[in-house]
Amino acid sequence: MKSILFCLSIICVIFAIGCDNTSKRDSAQDEKSDTSVKLKNDNSTKRRYISIGTAPAGGAFFVVGAAIAEVVDGNVPGANWEVTAEATKGTQENIRRIVSGELEFALANAAISYFAVRGEGAWETEHAIRSVMTLAPNVGLFLTPQASGIRTIQDFAGKRIVVGPAGAGFEYFLKPILAEHGITYDDFTPINSTYIGAVDLLADGSAAAAFVGGAVPTPAATQASTSQEIFFIPFDEAAKQALFEEYPFFNAISIPANTYKGRTEPFASMNVGAMHLITAEKVDENTVYEFTKTLYTHRAEVVKRHRAGKSINPKNVVKDTGTPFHSGAIRFYREIGIWPE
Repeated sequence: MKSILFCLSIICVIFAIGCDNTSKRDSAQDEKSDTSVKLKNDNSTKRRYISIGTAPAGGAFFVVGAAIAEVVDGNVPGANWEVTAEATKGTQENIRRIVSGELEFALANAAISYFAVRGEGAWETEHAIRSVMTLAPNVGLFLTPQASGIRTIQDFAGKRIVVGPAGAGFEYFLKPILAEHGITYDDFTPINSTYIGAVDLLADGSAAAAFVGGAVPTPAATQASTSQEIFFIPFDEAAKQALFEEYPFFNAISIPANTYKGRTEPFASMNVGAMHLITAEKVDENTVYEFTKTLYTHRAEVVKRHRAGKSINPKNVVKDTGTPFHSGAIRFYREIGIWPE
């Protein structure tokens, strides 16, 4: 009997040790599982930094881009995003950095995007960019001091003319415009300068005329017309019609009277490539969807910062300017019933 009791005691001790080890293993596995869940949750709440490329100060891209960044950053629901605007050299740099992944979104001129996505002009390869939203028209203006004697684009011959910042890609829309007016870059001396610099060059006589553009009112045009008497050089009507027929990014625009000092009548200008928001084709659909939805839903806040925000409306945002739209943007536009099927 003593032998039997001794054996039973040994068995109980072994069983107890086994249960204790099992309990420790289960506890360790539970702790590991809890740690895994915690790490997963930490990853899901990891802060994401989103940069929007704009352009140099002095133009509407810089101001509108900053407004878009502020509005999305302050309103995107359920996403731990930090959205900021970054000053760049403009559309060409933005397109290259979008494709390389350095920027998530950017503002671009639709005329330049048109050629980049097709690999035409100076673009040696097709660049996989996609439109997110068509924004304000890029209203082109050729300005000259009233006393210069220049009254037509043909009068540029032999003069010093500001054609925009170096590397910004303005030649993609300026060359077709000039060609339809019977003049080329070879007929005058092209000067590269920012919009703010162009105003100074006109003021001190270093340039006879300058191109400025952007959403209305364009800060540089406002500054130029308040600092001296400025003549707004008209576009030839036949030339405009030819451009409208050949390229989807050109269209007629009338600048209201009294927008700029000295302009008491409407001015018949044209859109030389709308400002549009772009991203890379490879950016995931949900990111673009959430960005588009947030910006469109809170578009009134953009208007408070720049009147170009008024272009974020049902008819304008889906306009085709020659660059395909991203699937994430299309998904949102279909959801609210404004996508043209």
